[in-house]
Amino acid sequence: MRLRVEFTTEPFDLDEAPAHAVVARRVIEAAELDAVDVGPFGNTAEGAADAVLTAVDALLRQTLQAGATRVSLQVNVVGAGEGDAE
Repeated sequence: MRLRVEFTTEPFDLDEAPAHAVVARRVIEAAELDAVDVGPFGNTAEGAADAVLTAVDALLRQTLQAGATRVSLQVNVVGAGEGDAE
């Protein structure tokens, strides 16, 4: 099974990336994922279910510890066709 996670961390700071956002980027980029897109207002990552779930666990734990007051995320099962469950 493949999963795609979309997430944001808050609070936002438009002047410079807050510590929790930097931590989120580091966690996701270091994970064993196939596709990662990190941006200022939203982030996505895709990969094998175990890798995504491990990354989500680390993301939640580390960003909250780094000062995030909210982490919004959505996890979808993806298949051969966009959004198809396997």
